Order: sequence, then structure tokens, then C-alpha cells
Amino acid sequence: MKNVAVIGAGTMGNGIAHTFAQSGFKVQLIDVNIDALNKSIKTIATNLDRMVAKEKITEQQKTDTLHNITPFTNLKEGVKTAELVVEAATENLDLKLKIFKELDDACSEQTILATNTSSISITQIAAATSRPEKVIGMHFMNPVPIMKLVEIIRGYNTSDIITNTIMELSKSLGKDPVEVNDYPGFVANRILMPMINESIETLFNGVAGVVEIDTVMKLGMAHPMGPLQLADFIGLDVCLSILNVMHDGFKNPKYAPCPLLVNMVRAGKLGVKSGEGFYDYSESRKAEKISKQFLK
Repeated sequence: MKNVAVIGAGTMGNGIAHTFAQSGFKVQLIDVNIDALNKSIKTIATNLDRMVAKEKITEQQKTDTLHNITPFTNLKEGVKTAELVVEAATENLDLKLKIFKELDDACSEQTILATNTSSISITQIAAATSRPEKVIGMHFMNPVPIMKLVEIIRGYNTSDIITNTIMELSKSLGKDPVEVNDYPGFVANRILMPMINESIETLFNGVAGVVEIDTVMKLGMAHPMGPLQLADFIGLDVCLSILNVMHDGFKNPKYAPCPLLVNMVRAGKLGVKSGEGFYDYSESRKAEKISKQFLK
């Protein structure tokens, strides 16, 4: 396998494209928005420059990586030679179903279709295709070029051959794949999102402030960043979407999103990407300044 198509040029899409291209794969990066594609290629180049400066890769490896990526705005053209497609579009079920129907029509019968979804049912996505045995979840962690974990999620009909192929492929990228079954939130977010949601509830109930909550988790539980900072980094809209998927899927009130989270998303306070969440990122992308609404 040498030809991989990546659908979506956002944060996850450009990270996945970067990772495959750096490992020697020919990558077709596909997005309907040409500006998003240009921004994505620029981001990859910037990240590669950082790696060169840290002597993790050579200048030649940077050049080779960028040469391995070809941008496309047309999905049918972009997936023509793909042996694997990794979808990394917005975490929206209707959009993903639409994309997978198009992929099923446009791709070779042998092409494996993977989704980077962080919570949506692989089985449901696979049902939109005529090849459910060849549909699988590849949930990469952000930032993709750095984080080692990939959750490999089997749908109800995903074959053993496809699962084993994707497990070995992930290892060839320098990742540590973990196979999990298809339930809302899988493993990572089924455990992480309730913790983030409970942290927001703790803030909402006035038990402690933003920095205090994050400090307890960093110093007491050895987390590299606090849950509120992590929520800002993930995107509060993404956190809300995942919680809603789990709440709908399990019908269990413990997954119901905190009203504070809901209101912050409605207000456009999404975290790092919007410039403000639990922290204010107007001057720095680091969580150094508390958002003014949470100042005592």
C-alpha cells in the first residue's frame, strides 16, 4: 500500500496527511475549500520546519514529505488511485454518511475506507456503503505527527483481514494501534469526555476556579495538562458533539453535557481555535490567561 487519500484539510486532516507523507506514502489531500488546502499545506511545512530545527528530520526529509502530498478539491479525482481513504471531516453524522456514499461509488472495490471519527458509530457509517467489511475506524490523536496512539475501531461487519491490515499499517507509521469495539465514544472519549464534563460541572457549581481545577489534575494525577485546558485544545464544540453522541447512544444521563459547556459553544467560545474558552488565547496559544468570565 502506497497511495492514501485524506478527506478534510483541517487540524486532524493535515496531521494525518503529514504523518503518512513523512512515512513515504503518496497522499492525496482532499477538501472542497482551496483556501483550507493551502492553509493545510502551509501548516504542514511549518511543522516540518520545527522538526528540522529540532534535528528530528533532515531538510531532505522535509522536502520529500511535501512532495508526497498532492492537494485536490475534487473527491472523485483525489481518490482515483487510493488504496486507503482516511476521512477526517467535521464530526457530523450526516456529512460523514454523505462522504462515505460518495467514496463507495468513486473508489475501487479493493479500497479500504477509514474514518477518523472520535465517537460516531463505525457500523452506522459502514452501512452507507456496499463494502461494510472494508470500513474501519482510525482515530488518531492530536497532534497527529507526535501522538503515538491510534484507536482502531472495528465495525460490526469489519473483517479480520482489514483490521489486521490497518493495525500493521499503523505500526508502519510509528504508531501504537489499539483495537477496540464499536460503542459510542470508543475507549478514549468514553473515559476522557465524562472527566472533562465533570470538570466543567465542578467549575459551574463553584467548587473551584479554572486554574485550581487544572492544577489539581496536573499535580495530583500527573496529567500533562488540566482537563479545562485540554477541552480548549480539543475544541469545546467537539467536546459537546462527542458528549451528545454518547448521551444519545447510551441514553444515560451521566453523559449529558454541562449547561455551561452548551452555553459556551452557543456563544462561540470554543477554546484555542476561537481565541477564547476557559482561557484567553488572544495574546498566546498557551493557557496562561484565564477567560475574563471566570475571573473571581
